[in-house]
Amino acid sequence: MKTSKKRLVRRLPATLLAVALVAAACGGEDEPEAAPPPPPAEPAPAPEPAPAPAEEGCDGLTEVTVQLQWFTQSQFAGYYAAKDQGLYEDLCLDVTILEGGVEIVPIPVLDSGGADFAVSWVPRGLVPREEGANVVNIAQIFERSATLQVSWADSGIEGVEDLEGKTVGNWGFGNEFELLAGLRRNGIDPDSDVTLVQQNFDMSALLNREIDAAQAMIYNEYAQVLEAVNPDTGELFQPEDLVVINWNDVGTAMLQDAIWADADLLESDAAYRDTAVRFVQGTLAGWIWCRDQADACVDVVLDNAPTLGRSHQTWQLNEINALIWPSTNGIGVMDDTLWDQTVDVAVTEGILSAEPEGEAYRTDIALEAIANLEAEGLDAGGSGWSRATVVLNEGGE
Repeated sequence: MKTSKKRLVRRLPATLLAVALVAAACGGEDEPEAAPPPPPAEPAPAPEPAPAPAEEGCDGLTEVTVQLQWFTQSQFAGYYAAKDQGLYEDLCLDVTILEGGVEIVPIPVLDSGGADFAVSWVPRGLVPREEGANVVNIAQIFERSATLQVSWADSGIEGVEDLEGKTVGNWGFGNEFELLAGLRRNGIDPDSDVTLVQQNFDMSALLNREIDAAQAMIYNEYAQVLEAVNPDTGELFQPEDLVVINWNDVGTAMLQDAIWADADLLESDAAYRDTAVRFVQGTLAGWIWCRDQADACVDVVLDNAPTLGRSHQTWQLNEINALIWPSTNGIGVMDDTLWDQTVDVAVTEGILSAEPEGEAYRTDIALEAIANLEAEGLDAGGSGWSRATVVLNEGGE
């Protein structure tokens, strides 16, 4: 008997590009010769009923779609782990994860009904919101920014003030605002005191010394440099070969990965709010599992994204965990000070015309989800977590 399923949102989905890679294998053994039938025996007692699967305790599974901001990698490990480990299903959810990409902007997908929830950096959520998308941040997954500016140790760059007169790379597309705010706060005019160039989403320009400082995420592009061979030594580059400017230390860091929801539906549809709590709860449980079972979590990521190597994905998960844990208020609960800092940078840099009106974030859903998790004995704060030592291999393999 099929389990009935309910569709959470009945709006037309946005047109998205999806690529699926499917592999299957099967095998068997030769069957043994048939043995003579055994003598008649007393009928065996009826077996005990098997434990009911999770969905049998549900009134059907609610179908939920979440739009990611970028391609599948350890940045989103908690979502894939929650799906793989049945944590969503335990909460009566059938979750479909939509991979992101360069041209996919999650908030418009959410606002158009193409997804029920979206994962997006806070500035990239606030801009469409200012333009009319009625969305709200319901769980701030990353507590710290991962954006760095990376230079060579022999470049003479030791801090932001040393970027004056240098060629400084950034990706554009809204990724540059922490850098621009950091320059201005150190008395450097981005329009005249530095040469800003748009770099590719890799570190080739820095490795080729075409630029003096490159933008990097600590969990991705920074690792790409450490996975490259130093031609002078024949060994991989080491952290001491580099100088890193961390915008968390400068005070211009902006909040990144968060879960966004449809604000109208949260107020008008009790079923949607209930689903939001369950989706956040399952996601937070996935991140807790990835914190406590990091190696197994990397396996889940590699099963879903085999294009990046194991050491790279292991590094990435380790650094992603460092963006989450320890969590000041419990994973997913907004830190007001960091929200205010993000909004201040966004307004100062002209990303937003003014501070967000109304309720741009809410904490009740994350707090309810955390209460449920803690009732199950799970640690939502991660105060005892610390970075592991990850050995990178050439090319991240």
